[in-house]
Amino acid sequence: MNYRHIYHAGNFADVLKHAVLARLVIYMQGKDKAFRVLDTHAGIGLYDLSSEEAQKTGEWLDGIGRLLAEDLPPAVGEILEPYLRVIHELNPEGGLKHYPGSPKLARMLFRPQDRLSAMELHPDDYETLRRLFDNDFQSRVTHLDGWLSLGAHLPPKEKRGIVLVDPPFEIEGEYERLVDGLEKAVRRFPGGMYCLWYPLKKNAPIAEFHKALKETGIPKMLCTELTVKSDRGTTGLTGSGLIIVNPPYTLKQELDVLLPFLKERLAQDRFASARSFWLTGEAKAS
Repeated sequence: MNYRHIYHAGNFADVLKHAVLARLVIYMQGKDKAFRVLDTHAGIGLYDLSSEEAQKTGEWLDGIGRLLAEDLPPAVGEILEPYLRVIHELNPEGGLKHYPGSPKLARMLFRPQDRLSAMELHPDDYETLRRLFDNDFQSRVTHLDGWLSLGAHLPPKEKRGIVLVDPPFEIEGEYERLVDGLEKAVRRFPGGMYCLWYPLKKNAPIAEFHKALKETGIPKMLCTELTVKSDRGTTGLTGSGLIIVNPPYTLKQELDVLLPFLKERLAQDRFASARSFWLTGEAKAS
């Protein structure tokens, strides 16, 4: 309940997560039929990078700040276009003051038929998020533990959807909770597209986490990870990963273009690394 994403908004982990989320939204719009984005841990939706909190850590300077600092290679720019379009729309006078959380990013990419369900448990953050989407008939904000929404809010009535699970990892056992939550959700909504975020840090149980995911038997899971520095000498965040269930068929190829660029642009030391691989299914597509 103490986590505040404003201290981390726009950092390297947000860049990877939001770039991928934007690609998922664009892919879903390849069909005219409506879809829903369910954001289980939505935060406040929009962040002021000039605030005291954001300035205190300055994490965005080594994330979205670096991404916008120089021109992009054409192939990378094409992949990042939806994500960066939203950034520019939020900052029409130039510069970088406003940064979208996941619900705001998705909402700004929507067509008239698409819908958002955003869950937030923290009471103050819920009120901020509710005000942000007040009178927006395409968006519903609910004061709820996001883990519960993986049962109660699936499947969506549209029968098409993206489920983003981005917990704060404040307590022990969150990796196991991700696996359990995914299993529950897939039983209710097997055709959904899922995007699970997780941190990379010293002694994180990543091998065990990946093994547990494989053991679920879920047939198609793509993993992508970006590490920006060594974990020697720190217990803090050094990288982040995403598990995408039922990913677009184009996503692996896009990540193969995007990740080497992000590794180079966002690296904080020579130990930066990036990888994308199939946990289950589609290995031949590598």
